[in-house]
Amino acid sequence: MGLGWEIVYFPLWWYSGGFLAALRSLKNFLADKEKSLALSVWIKNIFRPMYGQHDWAGVLISFVVRFFQIIARSLVLLFWTLLSLVVLACWLVAPILAIYEILIQLI
Repeated sequence: MGLGWEIVYFPLWWYSGGFLAALRSLKNFLADKEKSLALSVWIKNIFRPMYGQHDWAGVLISFVVRFFQIIARSLVLLFWTLLSLVVLACWLVAPILAIYEILIQLI
């Protein structure tokens, strides 16, 4: 195919296949972040006492520590999710902004 076809096809790819590839990439990125934060492990073990201490103090301290860890790690994951959404929005706006800037230079 020629250069003309590439120029015509680019916006179609950018907003279809390229967008789906960006979504998959961001999904994998967020899954890796969740895995590195081990948020699901903390949630799963919130009521399990740490170090096998089953007295009331051990259970209470374990719960409080895990509760605050879950909140902190959720906030970190929320940050990465919001950052990913900003990157995705930039992906959608980039070609429009580039065309606008090119047209401004031509006028």
